[in-house]
Amino acid sequence: MRNEMSLEFTAISENESFARVTVAAFVAQLDPTLDELTEIKTVVSEAVTNSIIHGYENSGKGTVKIKAMIEDGIVTLIISDQGVGIKDVEEAKQPLFTTKPELERSGMGFTIMENFMDHVEIETEEGKGTTIYMTKELAAQNKAVCK
Repeated sequence: MRNEMSLEFTAISENESFARVTVAAFVAQLDPTLDELTEIKTVVSEAVTNSIIHGYENSGKGTVKIKAMIEDGIVTLIISDQGVGIKDVEEAKQPLFTTKPELERSGMGFTIMENFMDHVEIETEEGKGTTIYMTKELAAQNKAVCK
């Protein structure tokens, strides 16, 4: 059975924790391990923060959208904005790369997403925005299927 939720909110930093906790509550129905839940919360935080700070340049204008789906123990997250887009995705994915060094950004967002999720795909167009697709198969669900 497939279950899904959608969330849309103003692109302000105060909403990052709201997004993280909401997605975690949705995923909790799969009984993830603490590590899996922490990883999912972290990737949501990274993607939402990227949208707010880079996509909308911390302007407080625009919205971030999250769609979360659960099917057969696999969590799919789609996080999108209609911000400025990413000029060079391969450069943006490099560890420690940031376009906002003055904000003391670590430049590890995409690296974290790729390490914590099974699959990460980035679609972006300059001036139109960015959508990040991520999937993760939860271990508990995998064990349940194997029994």
